[in-house]
Amino acid sequence: MKELHQSVLLPEVLEWLAPEDGGIYVDGNLGLGGHSAKILEACAPEGKLIAFDWDAEAMAIAQERLACFGDRVSFVRQNFAAVKDVLAELGIDKVNGLLLDLGLSSLQLDESGRGFTFKGSEPLDMRMDDRGAKTAADLLNTASQEELADIFFYYGEERQARPIAASIVEKRRKEPFVTTEQLVTVVEWAIPKRFHPRKINVATKVFQALRIAVNRELENLAQVLEDGPKVLAPGGRFCVISFHSLEDRLVKQAFQKNPALRVLTRKPIIAGAGELAANPRSRSAKLRVAEVVRAEQ
Repeated sequence: MKELHQSVLLPEVLEWLAPEDGGIYVDGNLGLGGHSAKILEACAPEGKLIAFDWDAEAMAIAQERLACFGDRVSFVRQNFAAVKDVLAELGIDKVNGLLLDLGLSSLQLDESGRGFTFKGSEPLDMRMDDRGAKTAADLLNTASQEELADIFFYYGEERQARPIAASIVEKRRKEPFVTTEQLVTVVEWAIPKRFHPRKINVATKVFQALRIAVNRELENLAQVLEDGPKVLAPGGRFCVISFHSLEDRLVKQAFQKNPALRVLTRKPIIAGAGELAANPRSRSAKLRVAEVVRAEQ
């Protein structure tokens, strides 16, 4: 089995989700199964888990890891946005907890070969679900200059969105975008040296924006933030770990605006010094939690 991804904020998730024996829980981002394994241990011996993920490779690894839990865990290869419909199909009216970890796994970043990372040269795919139609290359090669600029600005919060989009359109007239290396090269050229960030790669925000657009991440998040409270029983906890400001803002606003929810975390929970030292990727993680105070339909 591959070296396992380090699940972020694991003790904090268990504390706030508070799984109990006999409860039913949903892990909306199974990944390699780190959070799921601990939830199943905590709700033993009768508790159950429904695990969602649309990444086939990650799910295969997690299924092997969680095989010891038998029929206490059910696997669903769909995005968490479908949680309400899937639970209805399974005959489950309400669950006791819902967890979303919106980050990428180490497998996706380092080993997937799908272009999530700007290190090396990989195909510009970026699809979480290989059944999806449009890749990042498709988007780069067909979207208008204005559309690309909007994607980089709104999804990546990239201030140099317009010159980057202009450079991409100019470049693709000569040859189509195929690899991550091509994209990094164009971004490096398009952004003046004085605006290159010191602590992150110059193409980080562009890669984030493309991934969000290809996978419709913000639309899917908005859907589950609307439907999540409807599938939770009174007292059920809704826990969301986000990794950038766009996601965190959506979660915060959705929790605050929903009268069926009571916000339990006035400020987001972040990783402590020990976790930051052991897992630098946890530095951006923010956990927000709300509790259902009345049932919704």
